[in-house]
Amino acid sequence: MTGNANSAAGDGGTGRPGSSGPLGPPGLPASIEAAWGLRDRPSKGPKPGLTLARIVDAAVGLAAAEGLAAVSMGRVAKELGVSTMSLYRYVAAKNELYILMMEAALGAPPPPPDPAVGWREALTLWARGQRAAFHRNLWALRLPIPGPPSTPNMVAWWERGMVALDGTGLDDGTRLSVILLVSGYVRNEALLMADLDAAVEASGATPRQVMEGYENTLRRLADPARYPSIARVMAEGGFGEAGSGGEEEADIEFAFGLNCLLDGVEALIRRTG
Repeated sequence: MTGNANSAAGDGGTGRPGSSGPLGPPGLPASIEAAWGLRDRPSKGPKPGLTLARIVDAAVGLAAAEGLAAVSMGRVAKELGVSTMSLYRYVAAKNELYILMMEAALGAPPPPPDPAVGWREALTLWARGQRAAFHRNLWALRLPIPGPPSTPNMVAWWERGMVALDGTGLDDGTRLSVILLVSGYVRNEALLMADLDAAVEASGATPRQVMEGYENTLRRLADPARYPSIARVMAEGGFGEAGSGGEEEADIEFAFGLNCLLDGVEALIRRTG
């Protein structure tokens, strides 16, 4: 096993064992047990129609419409037409609700590829699946990471990533480290794109207009004696199509970064094999 054998991944950037979170003593919170089907709804409660699923759906709806900052136990209760205290029969704290919201946002991983598919393509499909889930739920990128995967979908993503590396010769500890590396890249890229898109939207301009303004600023400020490389790029026409923005360019940049990562994993496989 490697020195990183205690790595944990699978939720687009999870923490490592030992973090404070749902897996710490004395065990799983009741809401997380319920997510696994290990616990029924409370035997007492003012609203028989209230369920953990309804609570999570309401919280997700708020986050999607107004951002994560809008989610509070009181606000979720108001959306459901119940008292705040009634929610605590199902979810003991907001951090538990956050875990369940991430579980809902990521959903189940895509079906496994054909067994004949190599590890590289399998891991690429895994990474792209997580990226797509985050792009559908950008608010989920603002959720705190409380610890390693602890809910069914998150653990399923973790498992699928591990299986993608079957046949590589890497031991389990190294495979966990690879999954942590790739999921961290996916999360970071999605967060960066979300922030840039928000900035462009707030400006009221198009992505191309924003980039042209940035290029003009660099041409004015980048002294060739101090910033020769940047000045050379600007003199040669700026960022060109690479700075045009849009989903197609973002996908190209994502693929470039992911391929660089996987090139490193491939070198690791050769070295250990």
